[in-house]
Amino acid sequence: MSLPTEKVRSTRLAFKGDKHKKKRKREDGESGSSKKSRRKDDDEDPETWVLPENANEIRGPTFIVHPSDPSPTSINFNSTTNRVFISSLDKEKLDEDSVPPSLLERTPTDVSQVWVTTRVAGSPTVNLRTGTGEGKFLSCDTHGLVSADRDARGPQEEWTPVVLPDGMVAFMNVYEKYLSIDEVAGGAMQLRGDSEEVGFRERFWVKIQSKYKKEAHEEVKKREGVTDKPKIDEEAANRTYQTWGAGRIVLSTADKKEVHMFSILPAAHLCHVQLKSARKDGRLAEALLERRAKLKSILRAISLLFTAGAIA
Repeated sequence: MSLPTEKVRSTRLAFKGDKHKKKRKREDGESGSSKKSRRKDDDEDPETWVLPENANEIRGPTFIVHPSDPSPTSINFNSTTNRVFISSLDKEKLDEDSVPPSLLERTPTDVSQVWVTTRVAGSPTVNLRTGTGEGKFLSCDTHGLVSADRDARGPQEEWTPVVLPDGMVAFMNVYEKYLSIDEVAGGAMQLRGDSEEVGFRERFWVKIQSKYKKEAHEEVKKREGVTDKPKIDEEAANRTYQTWGAGRIVLSTADKKEVHMFSILPAAHLCHVQLKSARKDGRLAEALLERRAKLKSILRAISLLFTAGAIA
């Protein structure tokens, strides 16, 4: 007897009474689930160059680009001469068939194009330090001359990044003037720090690495968690420690109503504010026991009044 050579298709076991679930078809253009997008963010390379959404995210290795015409330029540092210079991003000739990348797709190709941004503690200002050489700080004097030849940082080395509505960034120095690109004799470009207003010359595209953007988000979440005042779940605490007969729970609001009804009784109760104060002082358990004892005395007095006929 020969056995059939066809493969048996494996199917999911079905039991009597099970309801058949219809598969939902995803429409064209519909985005994936939030879990998938979150997983995609986690799988992202931490050194991917991204745009900051606010000034607090500008930190770590930084790539500063100006949308100059005809070719975009970047702010570079020459470690040999200790000078800041403006360099075109299209110095290398591309093949005839190749298309140059868009401005927002540009990433640094040389270490001289990278600056290391460090934040000043307790201030919105930052320091821009060179990524090559001995780590000089970008500074600006009272005349608007920009240089990077100082080993120590002071007021002249502080910059305040201002994120504009279109995502571009302007850098303001301690004299409340803006960093800009200026064209000098011979068509050369140089940095200046004496612009009064933000225009085309004062606007830069700034890119940072993805891991530092996530670091800024985590700092904000941590700060918000610390500042939030802890809330007391009075109902849960009473359910655990002070449940009355048949699982009845008496809250501080009920205490106030009860004492108001029987004004002849002493107002011996602990309200919600007092419980908060007790928790802050580290004696919440003691306060709960005291509250229970006083509630018992109030109820005992009420029962005596009923017995004596003082309350109809």
